[in-house]
Amino acid sequence: MIKPVHIVGGGLAGSEAAWQIAGRGVPVVLHEMRPCRMTDAHQGSDLAELVCSNSFRSDEHETSAIGLLHEEMRRLGSLVMQAADAHRLPAGGALAVDRVGFAVAVTAAINRHPLIEVVRAEIDGAPPAAWDHVIIATGPLTSAPLAKAVRGLTGDDALAFFDAIAPIVHRDSINLDVAWFQSRYDKAGLAGSGADYINCPLTRPQYDAFVDALLAGDKVSFHDWEASTPYFDGCLPIEVMAERGRETPRHGPMKPFGLTNPYAPQVKPYAVVQLRQDNRLGTLFNMVGFQTKLKHAEQVRIFRAIPGLENAEFARLGGLHRNTFLNSPKHLDESLRLKADPRLRFAGQITGCEGYVESAAIGLLAGRFAAADRLGESIGSPPATTAHGALLSHIVGGHIETIDAGPRSFQPMNVNFGLFPPLARAPTRDDAGNRLRGSGKTLARKRALCRRALADLDTWSGARSMAAAE
Repeated sequence: MIKPVHIVGGGLAGSEAAWQIAGRGVPVVLHEMRPCRMTDAHQGSDLAELVCSNSFRSDEHETSAIGLLHEEMRRLGSLVMQAADAHRLPAGGALAVDRVGFAVAVTAAINRHPLIEVVRAEIDGAPPAAWDHVIIATGPLTSAPLAKAVRGLTGDDALAFFDAIAPIVHRDSINLDVAWFQSRYDKAGLAGSGADYINCPLTRPQYDAFVDALLAGDKVSFHDWEASTPYFDGCLPIEVMAERGRETPRHGPMKPFGLTNPYAPQVKPYAVVQLRQDNRLGTLFNMVGFQTKLKHAEQVRIFRAIPGLENAEFARLGGLHRNTFLNSPKHLDESLRLKADPRLRFAGQITGCEGYVESAAIGLLAGRFAAADRLGESIGSPPATTAHGALLSHIVGGHIETIDAGPRSFQPMNVNFGLFPPLARAPTRDDAGNRLRGSGKTLARKRALCRRALADLDTWSGARSMAAAE
């Protein structure tokens, strides 16, 4: 008799993982503490409850990274996507769902499956040693006793302060006719070249206008349970710096010292915004020191006023929320197992992904990895060219290494094309032979990335099916 896989957490990731495991003939025990113990965010006891928006974002799979992830999940037999499609609401090109109908459908499917047992009780510490295959999918509001147990295994501090996240910009949207590459004082560092940052210069009037915009910008409001959580002093929001003094940002992340603008070498910039490479591919750059609690629309408006960022496309906008997640590149292997205790896998937002669908997708992969382990099968990771593979690569190894501290500045992120390996040859002409320019070139590149992803996913999943049949 096959021993069960235990899953802790009945959210999107845990429910999807359970579905994938049971679909391969492996029994599952799904542990969900609600309604015995509620969280500050959930309202009911259904599995896969949507606690914020009811939108899964764009469903366009030919030009959108999140839409591509939807399509990949459909092709991989996702329960979450089945329920979402069955309970979708009118929302233009987006996939919005009836949140109650969606959660009820997922709960019913899980309860009906003969290989899934749902246990309503809190796991108030490390999973028992007798559980030899466990997936922890407890999300950003992991209960305190379990979080403490995970800290004991990893040695990391709890990430339960306000986690202020800086925006990330697509490299090819930065105007290098204004901005330039240079490190302060041309210092190369341990792994640098002396030109490791993109620098955007501001004059004094531009800086004053920028500070005014920061101070006046519309900020996010906090949930009741977040109100007493302190800022992490090493990661203050840029607007909080400005509130402490108009010159504070200019003597912090925006200091212009040690930099020379090659386009105007005789004129020293009054302040500089620096962007640092954020992934190994070099496609994404992080706005250094620009953690923020500005609302997203305000960020786009204010940050595009910075010279060199006037056409910036953001892979991720800044944010501020209470969060609990692992430094996954340091602590998880390529199949999402905890290096310190390989019987434990992690899935969903606790691994460092953002978004409903991304959480479910990582649950899907964790479930497939766990089922393969239980059945003694060999399973490789999905190709990095797929949405699943790109997201997994970000979680377990997409960040730049430092000599002493491991992956630098790992932060949760939604799926986006900046996580995908570039095309070997980007399209330059349309089907009629006309040269592509501007937005047409961008759309063609996205379509090519999506076509490549789906072809590679079908090859990967097809090979998996053949191996299982043998």
